[in-house]
Amino acid sequence: MAAEANAPTASEYIVHHLQHLQNIKQKSIIDFSVVNLDSISVSVILGLLGIFVMWLAARNATSGVPGRFQAAVEMLVEMVDNQAKANIHNAQSRKFIAPLALTVFVWIFMMNAMDMLPVDLLPVLWQGATGDHHAYLRVVPTADLSTTLGLSTAVLILCLYYSVKIKGLGGWAHELVSAPFGTSKNPVFAVILGIVNLLMQIIEYVAKTVSHGMRLFGNMYAGELVFMLIALMGGAAAMSLSGALLPVGHIIAGTIWAIFHILVITLQAFIFMMLTLIYLGQAHEAH
Repeated sequence: MAAEANAPTASEYIVHHLQHLQNIKQKSIIDFSVVNLDSISVSVILGLLGIFVMWLAARNATSGVPGRFQAAVEMLVEMVDNQAKANIHNAQSRKFIAPLALTVFVWIFMMNAMDMLPVDLLPVLWQGATGDHHAYLRVVPTADLSTTLGLSTAVLILCLYYSVKIKGLGGWAHELVSAPFGTSKNPVFAVILGIVNLLMQIIEYVAKTVSHGMRLFGNMYAGELVFMLIALMGGAAAMSLSGALLPVGHIIAGTIWAIFHILVITLQAFIFMMLTLIYLGQAHEAH
C-alpha cells in the first residue's frame, strides 16, 4: 500500500518524462537563457558516434567483395549521392552538400533511434548516478523543438549563403523584390510589387524553416508519447491481478508500435534530408 501511495499517477509520470535536464528552470514559453543539457549532450555523443561508424566503414573498405556492413554503407552513400545529383545541379556545390546530406540523414536517424530504447532505462540510470530520484532526462533530441528548429535554421542559413554565392548579392536582392509576381516599368507599381514580393519571400523562408523543424519534432514527440502510454499499460498490468489480458495487450501493442516506429524514424530522417536537398537546390535556381 505504501508503494502505491508513493507511486506517481499516469499524468505525473508523463509530465516528469517530458521535462528536460536544464541549466536553469524555464520561466516562460520562449526563454533563450534556458539550455536543454540532455538534448545537447545526447546529440553530440550520437554525432561523434555517427562520425566514428562512417570512419570505420571508410577505413575498412575493400575493393573486393564487400561485407554486409560495407555494402550497407555503400548503398546509403549511393542513395544520398543520387538524391543530391537530382536536386543540386552544381557539381562544385555537391562536393559539400552531398556529404552534408549524408551527415544529416545518419545523425537524425541515430537521434530518432533513441526512441527505441525502453522509456525508463536511461532516466533511471541517470537518477541512480546522480542520487536524485526526481532528476530529469530526455534522451530523444529530435523530440525537442529547440533541436529540430536549430537544424532547420542551419539549413536556412545555408540556403541564404548559396543564394548569395550562386546569384550574387545583387542578383539575390533583385530576386527578393521581383519574385514571385514580377515587377513593372511603372515606378509606383514597381515599388508596390517590390514590397509585396519581399513580404512573400520572407513568409516563404519562415514557413519553410518552421515546417521543416516542426514536422520532425511533431512525429518524434508523438512517438515518444505513445511509448510512454504503452509503458503505463505495462505498469498497470504489473499492479493488476484481475487484468489477465492486460500484460498480453501491453506486449502486443509495444511490439507492433516498435516495428512501425522503425519505419517512422527512418522515414523522418529521409524526409528531413530530402527537404534539405530540395531547399538548397531551390537556392541555386533563379526565379
